[in-house]
Amino acid sequence: MKRVLILWVLALMVATPISAQVLNNIDEIAPFSEGMAAVRKGSQWGFVNEAGKLVIEFRDDIYVNPKADETKADILGVKYPKFNEGLCLIKNTVEDGVPVYGFIDKTGTVVIKPQFLNIYPFKDGFTTAVLFDKTIKGENEFKLQIFEYKFFDVRVSTSGEITNYFDKRDHIQMTVSRYEIPEIGAKILNKNLVATHNVNLSWTINNLETKK
Repeated sequence: MKRVLILWVLALMVATPISAQVLNNIDEIAPFSEGMAAVRKGSQWGFVNEAGKLVIEFRDDIYVNPKADETKADILGVKYPKFNEGLCLIKNTVEDGVPVYGFIDKTGTVVIKPQFLNIYPFKDGFTTAVLFDKTIKGENEFKLQIFEYKFFDVRVSTSGEITNYFDKRDHIQMTVSRYEIPEIGAKILNKNLVATHNVNLSWTINNLETKK
């Protein structure tokens, strides 16, 4: 009888989980995307999987915009954190608080460092964006470094490779009081064609195959 009782207790322990992860005090839960849902505590966001397990710890660099215009396809339309082709937007700041954007993967690892002023969602492994580049040009008479800022419309892969540079962009103010998110002047038409917007407001269709 004692042996039967022990076996019954062991069977009950196997059938019933001893403990389960419980996430308390969640302030906001975003819709699932690619098997992950963003959850917010205070000003920080993390991600849970479909089993409810926290798989990306709470952090303060995940991009979110509660006032997003969801009719926009670029940064301005991203209301909630979500995964797109295995990547989620993160945000950092440069130059007097101007935001730049990059991506983490589903492990929370930064796979594309924040370097874009604006970017479209990925599709079939690629997207287009406005790239911010800052290089040291020299020093002034007070031995202070002088920087040169360059901006380009680019095509970028989900691995972070800049595969194509298109037009150089000018007239982007890098002080937060005057800064406006620039429109992206290049958009993917298919895997080989990218349209670029010209200064005369017309479009040029670029065949990437012929440029190799």
